[in-house]
Amino acid sequence: MIPEPELFAETLDPTIEVRTADGPRELDIYTPEGFASLSRLFTRSGWQQKISYEVTWLGIPIIQTPEDILMMQELIWKVRPDVVIECGVAHGGAMMLYASILDLLGKGHVLGIDVEIRKYNRLALQSHPLSRRYTLIEASSIDPQTVAQVQRLIQPDDRVLVALDSNHTKAHVAKELELYAPLVSVNSYMVVFDGVMEVLTDAPNGSAEWATDNPWHAVREFLTNNSDFELDPYYNRLKVTYCPGGFLKRIRDPHR
Repeated sequence: MIPEPELFAETLDPTIEVRTADGPRELDIYTPEGFASLSRLFTRSGWQQKISYEVTWLGIPIIQTPEDILMMQELIWKVRPDVVIECGVAHGGAMMLYASILDLLGKGHVLGIDVEIRKYNRLALQSHPLSRRYTLIEASSIDPQTVAQVQRLIQPDDRVLVALDSNHTKAHVAKELELYAPLVSVNSYMVVFDGVMEVLTDAPNGSAEWATDNPWHAVREFLTNNSDFELDPYYNRLKVTYCPGGFLKRIRDPHR
């Protein structure tokens, strides 16, 4: 006898109850609104279960949701950047993702910045077949000398895309936005990860301080003071994401 899959071992009610300002109400999970709410719940639950830590890219832990991984490969294939700047390397899986897409495009380089690149992570990255597609920079992403080093590695006509995934405090992300926004090409993007922290204040491993001290707050303030960028919600269409609101798209050059 073939065992019944665990997924279908119990019957689940296709409705969920949500709390609103007008009181609780039920949503059908098969409606767009129900799917959006269920996705937000899944995002929060998946974060608590550390689902993003289960994913690797070409053998390297990536620490991103599968949905955000798919959206990043779409983005890089669309923009076709010459340079991807990644603040926050960690194990290096995201850098490997970006490098692999660039390799398929036949061009481009990733500049991976982290305040600490651990010995065995560095060895794994430097010995990887794609190592020709990236450069590791061990330094603070908000150190002016680091930004100057990055600028020296970018050619005048390079199309630049930026991903921010290092220190997730509001102050740190705000500084990164200030320093790296000028490097982003028109019609390219700046992707800010872990804005999801704002809705994880009640999670068992969350923190009440995240209600205001998070990357999403930094993004909103940045947009208030910067009309050269806008949120592109297209890359949120899978709903499960650590980048609420969408990716930041540069829509104009203030110097032209």
